[in-house]
Amino acid sequence: MRAPLALARREVVRFFRQKSRVVGAVAPPLVMWAVVGSGLGGSFRPDGASPATVGSSLAFFFPGTVVLVVLFAAIFSTITVIEDRREGFLQGVLVSPVGPRAIVFGKVLGGTLLGTLQGGALLALVPLLGLPVDGAALAAAAALLFVLAFALTSLGFLIAWSLDSTQGFHAIMNLFLVPLWLLSGAFFPASGAPAFLRGVMALNPLTYGVAALRRALGGGGASLPGWGLSAAVTVLFAAALYAAALLVATRRPALRGGSRLPA
Repeated sequence: MRAPLALARREVVRFFRQKSRVVGAVAPPLVMWAVVGSGLGGSFRPDGASPATVGSSLAFFFPGTVVLVVLFAAIFSTITVIEDRREGFLQGVLVSPVGPRAIVFGKVLGGTLLGTLQGGALLALVPLLGLPVDGAALAAAAALLFVLAFALTSLGFLIAWSLDSTQGFHAIMNLFLVPLWLLSGAFFPASGAPAFLRGVMALNPLTYGVAALRRALGGGGASLPGWGLSAAVTVLFAAALYAAALLVATRRPALRGGSRLPA
């Protein structure tokens, strides 16, 4: 375990040494939350109810904002796969006895820790929103954030492993992750969406992660999936993406030389 833990520690240390990454990962979602939540306070209708106040609309958008912070952390942490390949670090690790499985676990674990730390820090804002949350609920929310961060970081690694360009990585990640987040119930409830969008949202695994986090933070509604179903789908989502990342890393060459990597 020493090699994966060393790689995970490297990701965390590199993140905190780059202050711009800290600001870039947290500030945009917070600004979006404040602007959108305040701007829609008089017209937004959560779950088809009466128009929300600014406070209630901010409370509705809060779980989605936390997930967006985790999503940003996944993007910024897995882009280092491309940077490490360009700088020769990844090649050096691949030819060592460590092997690609350790690289996958170390990189994903590092991004997961960063996503959990950044998303978990926002949970300190819960008392300001007046949400009925106790210590057990906050612990459940933090555990759920860890699983979500693991899933999204695994997806980021899966995409970054076979790409050479950071510009292409951002384009592909935006193609996958932005619609994944928008259609998760983070931005608008499924109850007010057209029938075809409700079907898409029901098939979106991230919908269940957002729903579980919303329920853990004291929100909810009759249209949301239950806590047990949401948690189970989120865990399966994370496991499937990590398995896919392992499969790609062990079967696809990362050095552009044509040879396959040893398993």
